[in-house]
Amino acid sequence: MQLQSIDRVENITPEEFRKRYYERRKPLIVTGLSKSWPAFEKWTWDYFKSLVGDKTVGVYNNERAGAKTLVNGADDYITFGKYLDMIQEGPVQLRIFLFNIFQHAPQLVKDFNWPDSLIKGFLKKYPMLFVGGAGSIAHMHYDIDLSHILHTQFIGRKRVLLLENSQSDFIYRMPMTVESAASFVNWSEQLDEQRYPALRYAKAYTTVLEHGDSMFMPSGYWHHMEYLDGGFAMSLRALDQSIGGKLNGLYHIAGLRSMNNLLIKMAPEWWYHYKRRVANERAERAMRKIHA
Repeated sequence: MQLQSIDRVENITPEEFRKRYYERRKPLIVTGLSKSWPAFEKWTWDYFKSLVGDKTVGVYNNERAGAKTLVNGADDYITFGKYLDMIQEGPVQLRIFLFNIFQHAPQLVKDFNWPDSLIKGFLKKYPMLFVGGAGSIAHMHYDIDLSHILHTQFIGRKRVLLLENSQSDFIYRMPMTVESAASFVNWSEQLDEQRYPALRYAKAYTTVLEHGDSMFMPSGYWHHMEYLDGGFAMSLRALDQSIGGKLNGLYHIAGLRSMNNLLIKMAPEWWYHYKRRVANERAERAMRKIHA
C-alpha cells in the first residue's frame, strides 16, 4: 500500500480550506479547532456517565460480520454506564458507533461550536458519538450516507487509515455494500498482500488522532480505525454539496442497504461467498489495467 500522511494545520481560513481541501476532497486535520470548545476539557467518562449512564446502547466486537449478520446489527446491548466502566477498568475490544447521545442530553450541544464557516449543510440534529475500548477496531468501510465528516477525537488515541472511494477495487469492495473483503487488522505492522495482492497498489492516507484533533473526511472516503487507547470521538455530518452526491447517498441508504439485507436473509451463504468472489474479480481487473 502506498501511504502518505494527512496534512495537519493548527488553524485554517475558510477560503483556504475550501480551495485546498473541501473542493479537492482531500482530508485534513485541524488541531486547534476544538480547543476553544467547553467540550475539550468538560467531556469526560464520569461526566457522560452522570448524564446518560442508564441508557442502553448497542456494542460491537472486533469480529467481521458473518453470513447471517444484517448491516449494523449489534453484538450485544448493555447500559452506557456499564460499558464506560468496562473501558476504564482495562482493555476491552468493544465499541459503540452512531450513538446520538445528544438526544438524551441535549445540553451537550452547547459544549461545541458548529464550524459553519468551513463546511455548509451540517445535519444539526445528528451529531454522533463514537466510543471504543483499547484494541477495538472499526473495520474498513465508507459511510453509507456519503456525508462529509468532521471527526473530533476526545481522550485517547486512534490510528486512522483513509482511502478515496476511487481506490475501491484495489481494496476489494464487495458489491451492494460499503465494506471491504480484505482484512486491515494490524495493517501498520503486517498487511496481507499475499492474500490480497491488489492492496499493494492502493493509495492511502494515515495518521494518529489525539485529544482535540479534528479530521475532515470527505464524502465517500474509506476508513479503518483502531483504538490505541480507550477513547471517544464526535462526528459532525454534512451533506455532499452536489445534487449527484445527495442522490447517491439516498440510493445507498434506501436501495443498496435494503438489497444487501434482503439477500442476507434470503440466501446468506451464497451471498456471503458471491460478494467476496466479485470483489476478487474486480481487484484482478484493476491490477490488469495497471499492467496493460
